[in-house]
Amino acid sequence: MAKIKLLACIAVLVVHLAFGEEQAPSDVSVESVPYTSPTASKVGVYLAENFDNQSLLDTKWIKSNSKKPDVDEELAQYDGKWNIEELERFPLKGDRGLVLASESRHAAISSKLDKPFKFDGGKTLVIQYEVAFQKPHTCGGAYLKLLTDGPHIKDLTQFNDKTPYSIMFGPDKCGPTSKVHFIIRHKNPRNNTITEKHCLKLKTEESVFTDHQPHLYTLVVKPDNSYSFFLDQELQYEGDLLSEDDFNPPINPPKEIVDKNDVKPEDWDERSKIPDESAVKPDDWDESEPESIPDESSSMPDDWLEEEPTHIPDTAAVKPTDWDNEMDGEWEPPLINNPKCEDRSGCGPWSRPLMKNPKYKGKWKQPLTDNPNYRGKWTPRLIHNPDYFYDKNPLKSSPIGAVGFELWSISDKIYFDNVVIADDEVHAEKWSEVTWSLKKKNVSQESESVFGAVIRYTNENPWLWAVYVVVIAVTVVLIVITCCTSKEKTSLNESSKKTDEPVPDVEAEASDEEHEADIKEDEEVDSKSADDEEENVELEADQTNEEQVPSSPRKRRTRKD
Repeated sequence: MAKIKLLACIAVLVVHLAFGEEQAPSDVSVESVPYTSPTASKVGVYLAENFDNQSLLDTKWIKSNSKKPDVDEELAQYDGKWNIEELERFPLKGDRGLVLASESRHAAISSKLDKPFKFDGGKTLVIQYEVAFQKPHTCGGAYLKLLTDGPHIKDLTQFNDKTPYSIMFGPDKCGPTSKVHFIIRHKNPRNNTITEKHCLKLKTEESVFTDHQPHLYTLVVKPDNSYSFFLDQELQYEGDLLSEDDFNPPINPPKEIVDKNDVKPEDWDERSKIPDESAVKPDDWDESEPESIPDESSSMPDDWLEEEPTHIPDTAAVKPTDWDNEMDGEWEPPLINNPKCEDRSGCGPWSRPLMKNPKYKGKWKQPLTDNPNYRGKWTPRLIHNPDYFYDKNPLKSSPIGAVGFELWSISDKIYFDNVVIADDEVHAEKWSEVTWSLKKKNVSQESESVFGAVIRYTNENPWLWAVYVVVIAVTVVLIVITCCTSKEKTSLNESSKKTDEPVPDVEAEASDEEHEADIKEDEEVDSKSADDEEENVELEADQTNEEQVPSSPRKRRTRKD
């Protein structure tokens, strides 16, 4: 008990030292995080959209009423709904976003940049936006398309899946498969053909589709062709646009390709080993010996029933009423296991089990030896790729004039916000500090419990982790000491009750009196003539005698019921 009090005192002291006069974490009040619609710098920012103004729909952000080409008329129309709404969970007061409000429909919406982005002058491209899947997401994309500048974006109401884009970036999921798209529509500098180059390296956490919280997707493409992907401001992958392993197909084709017209020569020998023609079969090699022979040392078990079959007709079976002998043949009852063989080693004709034949050698074959004509595995020769080119600036010919979401999703309520296109990472970071970071802080404050408050308070004061470790260590030590002490006391008490000395015999007089009382009591029970009061008196007398002679072990006769 004293150790428990000591432990409590230590805990109180630690809490006092940890928090002192500061506010205890359990008393932290949850206040709404203040939010003000941000404004972006006009220099280096080509688009910074917060969607806080509901009038943006149909003014700056234009809904598409186009039709998807090469699709049935019923499914071709872009008739998905777009709204500007607050987040359903833990919204900031005054903060809104663009929401896909329809499910299983084609939906497209786009906006022109404040000025076209051109890949010249050593500019860095920064793409950043938020997405929150507010409902369980099963299949559909949430990616952003950066539309190529040109006459096709003059009328954004005709925006569809065939509208040329320079880059497509963002998450996508269908069933168990999820990914982050990073696709470049690259123009061949030799013939101006367009090919989609898909990045193979970007992945996303599965939780972004299930936790219903806003997540920040950021892609940075630098003028040296390096690129970086960030999720919630944490670096996920760094790569190179010109790497042959990062994109399929690679941005630049290989210098050499396989010659499809090349044919393997007839005398090309790919065998590394061949039979040794000089080897001769030994005279004592007997190929007639079987691999297995009967075990002559075995004998039939004594309980083996040779005369009994292993299966017998089922006498309980009845011929089906619809059985036709002419069509089905003569009916016979099905066979069942012979019950007489169940407890036996076996039934039917007995034969010796087989064993491996020690004389068996098998069919003789010539051993293998190195092939002197071996030339290795043949492969067709490589020739110069006639379509080879090397594009040092694969995005230079694809200026960006607008951005848009062109989606189809089974789930609705997909929330988009804070779309930023800039030429410096600093602009995107500053924008996220006054938008996404506030949402993250608000979610943390709104959803945290007392335990969550303690964790947050500890993260703000990291030295508390050391205090917690000390408290846990002291607690464990005291528990171990208490348990060991209790075991020692229990052991001493048990040993004090036990003794090796013989128990002294009870005096004859007391023993005789008790024996007579027992006999009398047993006779009264057997005859069932004594009433309850007399029996109680006898029992009290017995108990009195037992108290007077506490160390007298005696055997009581079993009462008869």
